[in-house]
Amino acid sequence: MTNSDYIRFGAFAVMFVIMACWEVLAPRRPLVASKAVRWFSNLGVLAIDIVLVRLLFTVLPIAMAEKVQAADWGMLNIVALPYWLKILIGIILLDFSIYLQHVMLHAVPVFWRLHMMHHADVDFDFTTGVRFHPIEILLSMAIKLAAVAVIGPTPLAVLLFEVFLNATSMFNHGNVRLPLAADRFLRLVVVTPEMHRVHHSVIPKETNSNFGFNFPWWDRIAGTCRAQPQAGHEGMTIGLIQFQGITRQTLVWMLLLPFRGKGGGYPS
Repeated sequence: MTNSDYIRFGAFAVMFVIMACWEVLAPRRPLVASKAVRWFSNLGVLAIDIVLVRLLFTVLPIAMAEKVQAADWGMLNIVALPYWLKILIGIILLDFSIYLQHVMLHAVPVFWRLHMMHHADVDFDFTTGVRFHPIEILLSMAIKLAAVAVIGPTPLAVLLFEVFLNATSMFNHGNVRLPLAADRFLRLVVVTPEMHRVHHSVIPKETNSNFGFNFPWWDRIAGTCRAQPQAGHEGMTIGLIQFQGITRQTLVWMLLLPFRGKGGGYPS
């Protein structure tokens, strides 16, 4: 492992423990499925994702940023800006690319089939934030590498973005209770669980809203923001219509999900 790997893994481990404890101490909603089965499946697919990326990609985003910087490629490498500003702009543009990618996963039926696995979770907790089909992860990695090549962020910007993305993905999927005032303040600068939970509603118009992972601004600018779920956070149903009642979601079931049944008419 490189130094950046240790930093990313350390940050992930710390956030994992924080969210696990927070969900036990102050849960937002009762869970409907077995936590043991869900955690085994969700964390199992995370392990598969990590192994596949390591095996199939010889260059990862931080290494790509180093190569791009050395070759003076990318938008940020052809303009003269202070180093700190390049870091800030790089993080913001990378986040915008993730927003666009997320919209694409909902808009294109074949990509939606891959992304369905993430939305098919009948519960919403921080492990949902690492539940992505391996093929989707490979597609996402290819898009991220292309974004790094086009944007030209510094390696430090990419490292900070990766750490931030891993942490916020678990945070905004957290089954945690936040004081109303704290949520109102936080959602000015970061996607909160109250915001992203709407995106996991069983109602299609809510599923196709609140696409942001880190920053909440893109949804507001693009008109895809929805403040609250129609049925309220306690009354809303999580998941996809066609998979309601399937609470024993095993790892094999999840991996085969894109290749069975119908997409459910969700692509926006």
